[in-house]
Amino acid sequence: MKNVLGYLKGIMSDSNGSPSSKRLVTLLATILVAVGYIANLFWDYTVEQFMFESMMYIVIAGLGITGAEKFAPKKPTDSIE
Repeated sequence: MKNVLGYLKGIMSDSNGSPSSKRLVTLLATILVAVGYIANLFWDYTVEQFMFESMMYIVIAGLGITGAEKFAPKKPTDSIE
């Protein structure tokens, strides 16, 4: 269980190890899209198309920005020795 929590904490952290709000918002938007899809599929609950698409765009943008951070050049750190 400790390994799973450590893994989830690592996923939600940025490259410096601090919590990332972009990743949190993307995760919440992904959960909402999944809930809307499942509710429409099984319980015939209709989600307005513009609301569903808006949440999908947030997920796409969040994943794109997070993925682009991996390939962005790292800023040099000032180390005083």
